[in-house]
Amino acid sequence: MSNSKIHLTSLGCAKNLVDSEKILGLLSNNNFDIVDNIKKADIEIINTCGFVLDAKKESIDEIMNAIELKMNGNLKKVIVVGCLSQRYKEELEKEIPEVDVFFGTEAYYDIIKYLNSSTYSDYLFQRKKLSEKHYSYLKISEGCDHKCAFCAIPLIRGKHRSVPIENLIEETKILANNGTKELLVVAQDTTYYGYDLYKKRKISYLLNKLSEVEGIEWIKLFYTYPTNFPKDLLKTIAENPKINKYIDIPLQHISDNMLKAMKRGISKAQIIDLINEIRDTIPEVVIRSTFIVGFPDETEDDFNELMEFIENYKLDNVGFFRYSHEEGTTAWKKTDNIDDETKFSRYISLMELQREIALEKNRKYIGKKVKVLYDEKIDGEKIARTSWQAPEVDPVTLLDDDKKLYKGKFYDVEIIDVQDYDLIAKIL
Repeated sequence: MSNSKIHLTSLGCAKNLVDSEKILGLLSNNNFDIVDNIKKADIEIINTCGFVLDAKKESIDEIMNAIELKMNGNLKKVIVVGCLSQRYKEELEKEIPEVDVFFGTEAYYDIIKYLNSSTYSDYLFQRKKLSEKHYSYLKISEGCDHKCAFCAIPLIRGKHRSVPIENLIEETKILANNGTKELLVVAQDTTYYGYDLYKKRKISYLLNKLSEVEGIEWIKLFYTYPTNFPKDLLKTIAENPKINKYIDIPLQHISDNMLKAMKRGISKAQIIDLINEIRDTIPEVVIRSTFIVGFPDETEDDFNELMEFIENYKLDNVGFFRYSHEEGTTAWKKTDNIDDETKFSRYISLMELQREIALEKNRKYIGKKVKVLYDEKIDGEKIARTSWQAPEVDPVTLLDDDKKLYKGKFYDVEIIDVQDYDLIAKIL
């Protein structure tokens, strides 16, 4: 089947995107024809997400769409891989027999073997990019050792397993040679990197080594875990000019009651101390975080405590999520006793508060001259990002300029206006 045309749909997070790029890279190295439109394909591969209810629904919808194409004779095979099939393989095989085969996560070679092809040992490095060439995600580890009550990732992905430093450097060199200028470092917990291989956390060492790769100009760090945060990392971010002054640190809540129930291993006082230390060590830092509302037994007092924290500590980029009750997690044993209306109301209240904070922070940038990375033009809008704006998850910088711009090129700009979340700039 090596002459088959294959289309891949990638769902879920950036870590899943890296897996999808590895699958496509291995397929391409084995002489499969990769197409960018499912209507041109013989085989559809769906890399699913199974983290929360909405993601599972999206994955099932995508599977059913592919099956319809197969039933109509437009596809020969439908292959489902990733988190959803890792978590629910037996159930899916019974409920959706029209799918030809289900594979779990990290099934790169299994897919190739199923398609009757030989394998290559260099799949780790040879990725076929799905994002723009000028930025790439680098997944530095797999799995997670934490026991957060709401999270199914350890059930799906297993225990924490770091990728050796030399492999990550080699992968980064290939990405840089292919046009990557911005490296986005991801894992389920990036701060735990290296402990399993080297008996100590090596994230600071890794970031410094990655910054030495020629062609890489920006490095952003995601998914840092607040509990036992490695303080040497703050000095590394502060002192290394290639590492953006940007920290993504999912806090999830601030109430001690909720932090304990969520099994986060940290207290409100410790979180506040950490936020203060981050800002003291890296004065220009931009902090991104996420929070969950509606976790079982979250009281009005717990929620108000979270609102007060958001108002007082004014984090820069924040995402809010309504709790999803997931079987197999510790929280599954609890009653999902916060009704949908209350969850939604709390979610909206936080979103409105953060919108005001974002606008207030944005106004301080007016008149500043900064460097941006140009991404693309969408519906007439020229979209770029500053060093504190990450792709896909953060606000952007809109360029008010008629000049011809080039994807993946850096430009010096002046911030001339703001919206609630986005900045508006002109090229200098």
